[in-house]
Amino acid sequence: MSRLNVDGGPADGTEGVRFGFFTDTSICIGCKACEVACKEWNAVPDNPLGFTGNSLDNTGALGANAWRHVAFVEQVGLEWFGNEPGLPAGAHGAAPDFNGGAAPPGSDFRWLMASDVCKHCTSAACLEVCPTGAIFYTEYRTVVVQDDVCNGCGYCVTACPYGVIERRESDGGAWKCTLCYDRMRGGQQPACAQACPTDSIQFGPLDELRERAAGRVDQLIQAGQAGARLYGADETDGVGGNGAFFLLLDEPEVYRLPPDPVTPTRNLAAMWRVAGMAAGALAAGLAAAFLADGNRGPR
Repeated sequence: MSRLNVDGGPADGTEGVRFGFFTDTSICIGCKACEVACKEWNAVPDNPLGFTGNSLDNTGALGANAWRHVAFVEQVGLEWFGNEPGLPAGAHGAAPDFNGGAAPPGSDFRWLMASDVCKHCTSAACLEVCPTGAIFYTEYRTVVVQDDVCNGCGYCVTACPYGVIERRESDGGAWKCTLCYDRMRGGQQPACAQACPTDSIQFGPLDELRERAAGRVDQLIQAGQAGARLYGADETDGVGGNGAFFLLLDEPEVYRLPPDPVTPTRNLAAMWRVAGMAAGALAAGLAAAFLADGNRGPR
């Protein structure tokens, strides 16, 4: 039985099933429909940056006023690119020459496009450090900030290994993608996934998405895309895997993603053990010093 209903949202009775995003960057066309849909549905404020000088990227990065960010990465010097099979026409396989056509075979230029979003970590550092309980796991194992409970302390901002969450200047609260929790509870898929015209952003049960993504990577590799890989799908990584993961065509750093993200709080237990040992050693040293001084007798 499908765990998605006819609207593409969670079917009845799927509470407890982990849902998430699989973003296939190989078919992203950079249209930014996801950014617009996210802002419209969630009433995310405008963040006018003007001309950033960074290709067609006028969002800059994820933040309180940008819950989806379409990155444009220009690569030059890839002599193999023009003859590389497997890239869909109109996406990265046909780089524009700015004269209304496509780059000729043998072109040494390509665009990589990727719609970035909060990763909804399995071990969410933002949640672990939040002192008010404003950040919680939903019944779908997504990570949501309750703005009416957030006190604006900013601990979550410094804890996030991806630099996703941010405080909004207008109200001081921390904001990020909720994976459209309100839509999910109403049996709808997130606004960005519904708006994506190429199905680059896919929503569904996480186990199904991971299986589908692995097959897609194999398909691209067989088509000649040796750099195809999954990012955030490994449950043994430093954040326990992501609820929103990606298929990339190059190294994570190319997309401005950390190569080895780690939940900062994972080392807290070890740090407290070391601190305890150090405190014990200091206490023992002080006690020994006082005893030695006492054994000398009166001066």
